[in-house]
Amino acid sequence: MASNLDTLVTVFGGSGFIGRHVVGALAKRDFRIRVAVRRPDLTGHLQPLGKVGQIHAVQANLRYPDSVQAAVRDAGIVVNLVGILAEGGAQKFQAVQAQGAGAIAQAAAAVGARMVHVSAIGADAQSASLYARSKAAGEQAVLAAVPQAVIFRPSVVFGPEDQFTNRFAGLARMSAVVPLIGGGATKLQPVYVGDVATAVAQAVDGKAKPGATYELGGPEVLTMRQVIEIILDVIQRRRILLSLPFGLARLQAQLLQFAPGPLKLTPDQVALLQVDNVVSEAAQAAGLTLQGLGIPPDSLQAIAPSYLWRFRATGQFQRKIVEPKNS
Repeated sequence: MASNLDTLVTVFGGSGFIGRHVVGALAKRDFRIRVAVRRPDLTGHLQPLGKVGQIHAVQANLRYPDSVQAAVRDAGIVVNLVGILAEGGAQKFQAVQAQGAGAIAQAAAAVGARMVHVSAIGADAQSASLYARSKAAGEQAVLAAVPQAVIFRPSVVFGPEDQFTNRFAGLARMSAVVPLIGGGATKLQPVYVGDVATAVAQAVDGKAKPGATYELGGPEVLTMRQVIEIILDVIQRRRILLSLPFGLARLQAQLLQFAPGPLKLTPDQVALLQVDNVVSEAAQAAGLTLQGLGIPPDSLQAIAPSYLWRFRATGQFQRKIVEPKNS
């Protein structure tokens, strides 16, 4: 009987936020892992996640097809996690999330590899957001090359190194006022990064429906206001929540798109917040969810205290570390 050690999995974007959790989940299942990244020298943090020689990093740039093809050589499965939240320099949504995804899928098809592609809830060719349109184009390109590819669309992903909860916690540490774009009414279904990683590992293990698109959300649908309130409760800070109409937010974003750290806000992000980001009824009915994969999702309230504690005012307290069910 074949062992997972006989299977090489190439993971594009394996050094990022979701990537390190995916690599860890695959390592626990004994797959051999090739991590394809632009800077292999910055992947040392991945080595302790596996056994000696199990994880190997190689250089690959999505703008150079030869490097992508070299990265998938001899791979049985290819995982694409590459994505950006904001554009910068040569890193454009269309280049990374649409054309880049297509290049990876074409390389996977050329070697006969199965493919798992991580997109996002809200991927829509008709969206006002360039981010969402490029995600939709990426999905289309992947399925055109590998029709049996498994696609995952997570809602906003949270976890220790995220740019979501950490960003708002950082903003609350800096400012007495936290803006609520659109009044904080946008609905989200925050999903724990460990659960997303488990879903990807399940698909790599052949336990997801080929050619299916799964939508991954946490156990609760929350408004943006409720998310901020949970974060403030965890970090034990009282802050003024200021409602900011979408029109005014778009104007402010023209300047804040150049701001550093948690102050950064782009017009495209404002456009994304005008649409709810939750698992669809269709996906639930079809069982194309975390629960459909047999993964009970962890809640934001359960996980956030284990890593947002550092944003508390005193920094000195007893904290309860909640161990996620799936990590």
